[in-house]
Amino acid sequence: MTALRQEPLAEEWARQRARRRSSVLARLRSKPVAAFLMCLPLLVLIVGLIIYPFFYSIYLAMLNKRETQVVWLDNFRFLFTMDTFWLVVRTSFLFTFTAVFFKALLGFILALVINTLPTRGQRVWRGVSLVPWVMPLALSTLGWWWIFEPTHSALNWILVELGFAPKSWLADPFWARFSIILVNVWYGTPFFMIMYLAGLKSIPLELFDSASIDGAGPFQQLRFITLPMLKNIIAITMLFSTIVTFANFDIVRVLTRGGPRNETHLFGTFSFRLGIESGDVPLGAAVALVMFPILAVSAFFILRGVRRSVV
Repeated sequence: MTALRQEPLAEEWARQRARRRSSVLARLRSKPVAAFLMCLPLLVLIVGLIIYPFFYSIYLAMLNKRETQVVWLDNFRFLFTMDTFWLVVRTSFLFTFTAVFFKALLGFILALVINTLPTRGQRVWRGVSLVPWVMPLALSTLGWWWIFEPTHSALNWILVELGFAPKSWLADPFWARFSIILVNVWYGTPFFMIMYLAGLKSIPLELFDSASIDGAGPFQQLRFITLPMLKNIIAITMLFSTIVTFANFDIVRVLTRGGPRNETHLFGTFSFRLGIESGDVPLGAAVALVMFPILAVSAFFILRGVRRSVV
């Protein structure tokens, strides 16, 4: 009798397990759950490589040099009394705004020129133009260091051959800033070019044909068709380039190491100098965190402008 009673119970438990299993599979197959599972590896990487280091750097910035006591905002107060820190702030803004402006301008001109070429010619020039951007930045900057190096400078040799006086490219503050900006423009212009070229390809040709029929010249088409159609791409590209340029490290580290007299230090290199080379990790973390509100405010206003133009 007991065995007969247990058989219906076992069958009922089996049916319940089967229903639960089918409901779990149905949930896993739903689009929201499947999308979350596909994004889960990326979320883990973001948490492990971005969010956790960010909050840990905030914790480090509130410690003393020995990392044994919480000093709250004392590191930031000390930074704001340093003349070198304000020199770094001025140099970082000058470097970022100048480099981004020329990268955007040259990239736009290059995209317009390549867009007018035949299709086969476009492929060749696109590939050639992307070479500076796809090369490892530290490796290409070493080549630029050889060009600017005072003893065996290829650039100074050309100047002497042309009858000009040689320049102390990396020893004079003005020319050192010029050198790092030049290298950054050379490296980043292809990125602007390929983004603008993709935007130009998305503009319907009928708009230009209609404008030509109405008597609009090349400059009028550029002003009233090309620039308005590329406005969002220009804003997003400049935002991304501003963030990357503001946090640049490789070019300054390889070319000048922040010299002469700390005149070419950016936030990244100055943070490395204080935190790693000088052994004051909390102070270096504080320097790096100063960049966050600046970039966050810039991103907020640029993205708000893009969202308004889309709506």
